[in-house]
Amino acid sequence: MRMTAPAAARNRDAILAVLLSHLPVTGRLLEIASGTGEHAAYFAAALPAWQVQPSDPDGERRASIDAWCVGLPNVTPALPLDATAAAWPIIQADAVLCCNMIHIAPWEATLGLLRNAVGLGAMLILYGPYLQDGVATAPSNLAFDADLRSRDPRWGLRRLEDVVAAADGYAVAAVENMPAHNLCIVLTRS
Repeated sequence: MRMTAPAAARNRDAILAVLLSHLPVTGRLLEIASGTGEHAAYFAAALPAWQVQPSDPDGERRASIDAWCVGLPNVTPALPLDATAAAWPIIQADAVLCCNMIHIAPWEATLGLLRNAVGLGAMLILYGPYLQDGVATAPSNLAFDADLRSRDPRWGLRRLEDVVAAADGYAVAAVENMPAHNLCIVLTRS
């Protein structure tokens, strides 16, 4: 029942370092688009004072998430959550984490993520590849962007500046360079 994504094992330590640097000691972490569940399980084990709430719109992925998180007392069952929804099935979170969703979803998913996260009053941490004004894009990211757009024209790497501009109610606390030409953006309530 457990699905795997090789990138999860490669990037989890770098993402955890950002979480440890920016999260308070305790709270509730909502993960959007938890996918296989590997991150949720890893972060929950490393952050035992945090309650971790994974989510995903896909039922098979929620089953995988729950399978990965068996035995972790600080993880609640994965929620069926669509980032584009007008309202989410959760009313409280101290931080929202979203890894590798923005580029493989329509822009409306990013707007829903930003709108709903700020409505929760939560810090927002975004991980993935971005295009940046005035910064050369790695050839591998350009090829990845072209591949995504060939699969669905609504997908593709987003300009960091567009995401930040759409993040009403947030201020950029940090932009961390990550392995494999990715970024981790930490947004706090402004």
